[in-house]
Amino acid sequence: MDKSRLPEPAQVLVPFWLNAATDGAGVDAPEPDEGGAAPSQRQAQVLLVEDNHINQVVALEFLALMGVQARLARNGLEALSACAESAPDLVLMDIQMPGMDGLECARRIRSQQREGKLPAFPILALTAHALDADVAASLEAGMDEHLTKPLDFVALRTRLQRWLQLPEPN
Repeated sequence: MDKSRLPEPAQVLVPFWLNAATDGAGVDAPEPDEGGAAPSQRQAQVLLVEDNHINQVVALEFLALMGVQARLARNGLEALSACAESAPDLVLMDIQMPGMDGLECARRIRSQQREGKLPAFPILALTAHALDADVAASLEAGMDEHLTKPLDFVALRTRLQRWLQLPEPN
C-alpha cells in the first residue's frame, strides 16, 4: 500500500473537562497562536464555580459540547482568584458551597467591577434552590439570571446564548 496517499493523523487533545473533573488541577485548552482565529471566532470563556464533583463533570461536559472553553473553581475564594487571574466572559455560580458561598462571591465580584478592578461580565446562579426567595436572593447579590439544577443541556444552551456568542451546533 502506498503510504504517501494516507491522510495525516489528526491531533488528539484531551478535553479540558476531563482534566478538570478528574484531577482538579485542570489544563487550559490551547490558545490560538498570534496568527490564529479572528476575535469573533474566539471560544467563549466560562468560569464554572461548583463544589460537587458530579455537577462539575456534567456542566463541564455540556460546556465542551457547546464549544465553550471552561475553567473550574470549587468555591467562592477560588472563583475570585480565577477572575483576578483572567476575567471570564461569563460565570456559572453555584450558591451553596463551603467557605465562601456563591451569593457572597457574586457580591464581591460586582464590587470589584464597580471599582474598575474587573471588567463587566454576566453571572448566572446555578443551584437546586428554586423558590422565589432564592431567585430574589440571587438577583439581589448581583446575579443576572437564576438556573436550577439538575442541569438541562437545552436550557443551559438557551440561557448562555442570551449572553455569549456560541458556535452553531453540528
